[in-house]
Amino acid sequence: MHNETYDALVIGGGPGGSTAATYLARAGAKVLLLERELFPRFHIGESLLPYNYILFREMGVMQTLEAARFPKKWGAQFHLANGSKKAQFIFREGRFTRESEAIQVERARFDDILLKHAAASGADVREGWTVARFSSDPESLTIEAISPQGNRERFRALFLVDASGRSNFTGNQEGLREVHPRLKKVAVFGHFSGVLRDPGDRAGDIHIVRLSNKWFWVIPISEEKTSVGCVMDAEEFARANAKPEEVFNRWLLASQVLRDRMKDARLVNTIQTTGDFSYRNRRFVGRRLLRVGDAAGFMDPIFSAGVFLAMHTGKLAALAVEQSLQEKNDGTERLAIYEKRVSSAMSHYWELVESFYTKSFMEIFLEPRNKFHLPAAVNAVLAGEVERPWALRWRLRLFFWIVRLQARFALVPRIASFE
Repeated sequence: MHNETYDALVIGGGPGGSTAATYLARAGAKVLLLERELFPRFHIGESLLPYNYILFREMGVMQTLEAARFPKKWGAQFHLANGSKKAQFIFREGRFTRESEAIQVERARFDDILLKHAAASGADVREGWTVARFSSDPESLTIEAISPQGNRERFRALFLVDASGRSNFTGNQEGLREVHPRLKKVAVFGHFSGVLRDPGDRAGDIHIVRLSNKWFWVIPISEEKTSVGCVMDAEEFARANAKPEEVFNRWLLASQVLRDRMKDARLVNTIQTTGDFSYRNRRFVGRRLLRVGDAAGFMDPIFSAGVFLAMHTGKLAALAVEQSLQEKNDGTERLAIYEKRVSSAMSHYWELVESFYTKSFMEIFLEPRNKFHLPAAVNAVLAGEVERPWALRWRLRLFFWIVRLQARFALVPRIASFE
């Protein structure tokens, strides 16, 4: 056991963990961050939201990210696979949207920048450490971790921030994970060069292409490289009993939109798969413990909220810990507030994701009518507006009511076919 006691231990060096460690270290806290892998390392989830910019500026990392010259993202486009309908959301046209641009990133570079920035901000960052277990008592928490050399060591802290991603370290140890019964998905994806892009500002848009029961993403992540992936039911993927590239190509060819964009594309790595099971933990906090990002819950990445929610909850966790340290208590009150804010931030994305797979949602979503500024309200959510002022909340409730009404009555034309 190390004799020193840290103010906070952070498990995981992804965007959520790096953000929490940066905010805490810049506030003067003594922070230890343990990351299992050695950065840079490959990761998907490459499309960010405009409200990430607020965090970048607060963290002091904006200049470094601008120097990295990641592609600018000014909006998002949603298409039916056969090309018969599409909707385009431009962030700067959103009546309720406070940030007008985002970036698309290659996660190996982006995550490495954030982790190095956490270290430069004063956090003790250690890579190659595997956390084995944790325990708590009224006064502190203790974790056991295995060093890169294979030595087992113990560390103590007043607070623990679990940013372990979908490995969900503390949630799994406590048996808190609840998988969404209707969102058991698999993502099949690769990186390509030569993918057709739109001219001008639209070149950096993310494209979401909807098939009948699955969808593709098309994300420019560098000047030449584009991430393309398909999210589909895990059971359907298993029934296909085929190589990932065969499944990927089969459904790519089912879409006129994708065939047009990919006609000159060349695969630059390999087609990979990852389990995409949406879940959330029953609790986001424990005694002196806060879960952030995917360690709180993971949802189908249709609306690209993953990195933003990880960083947003990382900031909220850091503020809760900082305030608890100042008050010299166990943080019970601050952690309860944190859990409520995280639950609220995640809830409307969950509702969007669940609705996305219904036909009535797509019919309304792809036929935006500027009544009551409803498209602007959806635009704000797509940009990352999670605090939801009243002017936004009632419009979102009206939007989902219209979607439910569309399921019974054809308020807008029905979709005859996706493919």
